[in-house]
Amino acid sequence: MSIGDIAGLIAAIAFAILAGVAIYPLIRLGRMLDQIATTVKEAGDHTLPILDESTTSVRELNKTLSDVNQITDSARYTARNVGALTDLYSSMLSKPVIKVASSFYAVKETLSGFMKHSNTTAQNSQSDEDGEKSTTPKAASSESSKRDNPEQSPLSRAKHAKTSESEKPETKPTPTEEK
Repeated sequence: MSIGDIAGLIAAIAFAILAGVAIYPLIRLGRMLDQIATTVKEAGDHTLPILDESTTSVRELNKTLSDVNQITDSARYTARNVGALTDLYSSMLSKPVIKVASSFYAVKETLSGFMKHSNTTAQNSQSDEDGEKSTTPKAASSESSKRDNPEQSPLSRAKHAKTSESEKPETKPTPTEEK
């Protein structure tokens, strides 16, 4: 054997050892790839029914959403009609109610003015009977003319009675009396 044969033999033994060492990881790598293929196949088998179920769920959800949209549209239509009906009733009822209320207020004010005027007249006649000082002749004649005027309402008579009471003459000292 020559040196070339020994070098070839050493190279062959080294190659065999390397091949033997490399075979074990390659075998494990092959098993792992088989397991990965099996896992992918199983995942695919389980994924397809899940996708089918999700597709069915999405369809049912779309049906439900369309029903909800119909309900929402109906509610919107109903709300619009209720608003229009409320506007109609308020326009139809508010004006007559306001007129009736203002009529009742006017009657109340008229009666209260009439009652005040009656009370004022009764007090004036009672004070005249007691002998107290009566109003001036001018004020008395204006009050009697107001009572005798049929065109004046009791409310305006009551207002005039209030103003005539406040128009009592005040006695102010003249500048000569102050000195």
